[in-house]
This record gives sequence, structure tokens and C-alpha cells, in this order.
Amino acid sequence: MPTSDKQDDTETLFDRSLYPFENMASQRYIELVEQCKNSLASDGMFSLPGLLSPDTCQQCVDTLKPRFANEAFTHRRQHNVFFSDNIPQIPESHPANTKLETSNRTLCHDQLTDTVLASIYSYQPFINFLAACMDIPSLYTMADPLAAVNVMAYHEGEALNWHFDRSEFTTTLLLQAAEAGGQFEYCRGLKNITGSLDSGDVDYDAVGQLVTGTDAASDRVDLAAGTLNVFKGNDTLHRVSPVIGGTARII
Repeated sequence: MPTSDKQDDTETLFDRSLYPFENMASQRYIELVEQCKNSLASDGMFSLPGLLSPDTCQQCVDTLKPRFANEAFTHRRQHNVFFSDNIPQIPESHPANTKLETSNRTLCHDQLTDTVLASIYSYQPFINFLAACMDIPSLYTMADPLAAVNVMAYHEGEALNWHFDRSEFTTTLLLQAAEAGGQFEYCRGLKNITGSLDSGDVDYDAVGQLVTGTDAASDRVDLAAGTLNVFKGNDTLHRVSPVIGGTARII
């Protein structure tokens, strides 16, 4: 966990009138947790707009740009929405098995330890807040030196394609929005978790219609830079649409 000096630095990042993470007894904190829990229950997600200021986002982007240019791993893969080659419930030719392409450039946690992102990730009051919003007893930082924090850049034509996550919650922080495209799109109600996170009842026909473009019944969230978003990625089919223009989407 961060030292007291590091923690003090992290505290100054947030507008305490909006996000008093250190003051769990305050009325604002209590109301914010309840609001986020209600949003998770009704919409499968909640957002914290303005968690980081525009200046802080720009500082992060300025720090990361040369690392993306010189150190990033270019991630490109073909996959279906389940990230699995074997879906016994449907034939291989079913539209829900359609292969989609995801591509981006990725920086891993060991390349980010000197950034404000690593400080936020290990900031205990923020961890406690997220656990309260998710209505779970506690959260812990990840020991994996590569996967704990990742930053992805999506350049023109690149996208995070339709998929279900393999974790219960997904937490993202947008640092830079694209000029166009690069929007978070999602569709709930296509998968009902019935046991473990890897099991559930799936509406395969509706999934196939969405990923092949024969049904446009998806919702869209326009996020501004500095917004943190938490959503139930395991039961929510979602994607980031292809980026358009010369400004990368950095998240």
C-alpha cells in the first residue's frame, strides 16, 4: 500500500466535495455509495464523472504517449464473444460464434509504477469505496506485476470488439477520448448468471443478431476523459466501437 506521503499526494487528485473517499461517515459519501449501488442494480454499471481533472488526464497522457510509441505491446486477436473455441450449446456455424477482431496497444503494470494510475489503484480509501459500491466485504490489489493495471490505446480503426468479460466487475478510467467512434456500447439481458461466473443462460440467437449487425438493440454511454466506469462485464455484452480520427482513445 502507499506510504503516508504518497497517500497525501493521491488525496489531492480528487475533488473532495464530489468524492470524499477518506470520509466514510460523511453524508456525501453515504449518498454516493447508495447511488452507485442503485445504478449497478438497475443499469449494471455506474460512473464517476470528473474523478480526474482535465489537467491530470493530460499529464497522464503526456507521460504515456512516448511509452506507447516505444514500449507498448500491439494486441491483435480474433475471438468470439465468449473468448472460447468450444461452445457446446451451439453449432460452430451459429452467428453467436462469429469471429471478431480486437486490436489495441497495451502498457502493463510494470511500465506504470511511477504514474498516478498506480497510486490510485493502490489507494486504500478508494479501494474501500469501490468495495462498498459493489456490496462486497473487501477488495485487494492484484499481485500480478503485469496485469494489475493496464492502459490501452486504440488508434484509428482499432476497437475492443463485442464480448462478455470473465470477471464479475470491470473498472475503467478514460484518460483521452477519440475524436469520433471509440464509444462504449453494451446490451444487457442476453446472459443470466446461474452459477459460477463462467456459467449462465445465454440468448445465443440475440447475441448472434447483435454481433452480426442484424439487430441494433444496444445502448451507448458517452464518457468524458476523467470518468471512471464500473460495470458488470460478465453478464453484459459490450464493446468499444472502432476509433475514427487521429486522436487515440486511451483508457
